[in-house]
Amino acid sequence: MKKKFSALVAMLLIVTMLFSGCSGGDTTTTAEPESLPTFTNEGTADSDYDVIVVGSDPEGIAAALSAARNGMKTLLLSKDSTPGGLYTLGALNFIDVPETRDGTLLVGGIYEEFVNAVGGSGFDIVNAANVFNDMLTAEDNLTVRYGAKFQEPVMNGNTITGVTVLEEGDMLVTYNAPYIIDATQDGDVAAAAGAPYTYAGEDIGERDREMGVTLVFRVSGVNWDSMCRYLTIKRGIGEIFNKSTSMGVSVNTAWGFSDEGYAYEPSDEAMRLRGFNMAKQDNGDVLVNALLIFDVDPLDEASREEGIARAKAELENIIPYLQDEFWGFGDCELAGTAEDLYVRESRHITCEYNLTIDDVLENRDQDDRIAVTSYPVDVQPTKTQTYGTVVGYPDQYAVGYKSLVPQDVDGLLVVGRAAGYTSLAAGSARIVPTGMACGEAAGVAVAVAKAQSATPRDLVDDDAAIAEIQEKLTAQGAKLDHTQTHEDVMDHWAYPGVKVLRSLGVFDGGYDNNYYLDDTITMNRYQNMVNNAVKKAGFALSEKIYVNEEVPARQIIGTMARAVIELEGSDKLADDNDVYMNALKERGIMTDELAEYFTDMEAAPNAGAVTLLTARFYSYLLTLDGAQSLSAAECIDLTSDDNTVVSVPEWIAANNN
Repeated sequence: MKKKFSALVAMLLIVTMLFSGCSGGDTTTTAEPESLPTFTNEGTADSDYDVIVVGSDPEGIAAALSAARNGMKTLLLSKDSTPGGLYTLGALNFIDVPETRDGTLLVGGIYEEFVNAVGGSGFDIVNAANVFNDMLTAEDNLTVRYGAKFQEPVMNGNTITGVTVLEEGDMLVTYNAPYIIDATQDGDVAAAAGAPYTYAGEDIGERDREMGVTLVFRVSGVNWDSMCRYLTIKRGIGEIFNKSTSMGVSVNTAWGFSDEGYAYEPSDEAMRLRGFNMAKQDNGDVLVNALLIFDVDPLDEASREEGIARAKAELENIIPYLQDEFWGFGDCELAGTAEDLYVRESRHITCEYNLTIDDVLENRDQDDRIAVTSYPVDVQPTKTQTYGTVVGYPDQYAVGYKSLVPQDVDGLLVVGRAAGYTSLAAGSARIVPTGMACGEAAGVAVAVAKAQSATPRDLVDDDAAIAEIQEKLTAQGAKLDHTQTHEDVMDHWAYPGVKVLRSLGVFDGGYDNNYYLDDTITMNRYQNMVNNAVKKAGFALSEKIYVNEEVPARQIIGTMARAVIELEGSDKLADDNDVYMNALKERGIMTDELAEYFTDMEAAPNAGAVTLLTARFYSYLLTLDGAQSLSAAECIDLTSDDNTVVSVPEWIAANNN
């Protein structure tokens, strides 16, 4: 009774707040928005430099500043006339802050210098462009060439020695340097120079995965105070009644409206609204990150332009919807859009080491750490998926220098979302602050390499050089302390199964890293796991596996055994539970320990047992002829006594497949 009374009082307070000032009121737009500043080249540039940085996104700016501050004659090549890339032209001013789960900031150095100068997340993008320009022009060792579009690398064998760009007046110009840093969003320089790479989710069998890209749009006339009170009240209701709390406010930023966003019915079927990330500009306008666009090829300029045009057309319908359905948006008007798209994924350059999903979610350190960071592993929706997913939420993990050194090309480092991360790890590591930390490290690394007349690759196994890089970074304000955080799920007996299915992209722990291993298995969960295991192994059954809504153990044993027999091309088995169980045991899929969880054939086993069994089932399929080797996937060594997890390429090679 007391609890009900408290909830009623809370509701009355909320309603009072709502109607005492959360509707109506003045809008917050006070002036017309300023255009982004553009900058021109002053005279001609030299032909030869110590280091060339290609790309003026924040990652490239950090690399160029760091190199120049370490005495390197530095050239920054920008295809645009405004520095800042995603933070300015992409209007992505709602910063994905790299912090531990208790809120401790993990990235310092040049990133923190910039953030402090612009006033934190929700910064004004015009101010940000000017801040970037001020930072660049303050360095005597640094030259910036605007409107310089990368065309091709200059190669001497497998060593890159310069780049050719297209400048104003369609003039091809070549610049030379012994060190090149690729800070393009898509790893354009590395790819053109011959570095290997995977595309999108190719390393887990999902090359055609197309996470939605975003066009940030700008609205005027939003009653910011009213909207913020509404979202605060919504969050309070959620906390009181155990409902959604996925909304909130913080000074110039706000987030929420997930239900309203997903309820929007687009006229373009390859488009979708989701929950809103919003940030207020100095003139009171609001930048909104919420519009997902599909069927866009990030590597095709024409496709990107078409995506922007389609989004602008859809916004003609979105604005009236906001006026009708979003609190505080009743008088809003479209005030513009970003000049470029926010693309979350394209190439993943294969480096000397590619960070894995286990590195991220097990909070691992790296001996050659040059950055410590964190962010939820955020996989955005695709055209065929309504919602995205959070694979897990790390506390903190390290990025090593090896993840900046591409294979097969010397003289080159790669920073930004195209650097050495597997596709799932990139769901966390792709954020701009992490890229800025890596860019700063790349700038230091080339200075250390020059002093030793070494290549970037020479430093990979040079402990003294790595220590020097770390010392210089720390002196510049970088935060390199790493605290090992142990996740409870790592102690669960079924954790090897989690690692395998998670590496395949079919198992998510969400923000709380909870895989519900001790819950009873459900129909949808089992079907998703087992059918994806078959698909990821490179096979297809004559019919997908389906089971009852309440899944008895006999169906799991039977469907799995029959799938194995079909894919082997063996004779059909008798329809008998003992026969099915023996078939799985003979192949090493079922163990005596696991079998204890399947003794009652009419009862549904727990999810942990089914997870580990499915992981072993997948691992067995990889021993069959025609199995698919996925570079970032893991499996279980079926010859081990303790469910040892190994890489899929390693397992397939060991089985001569």
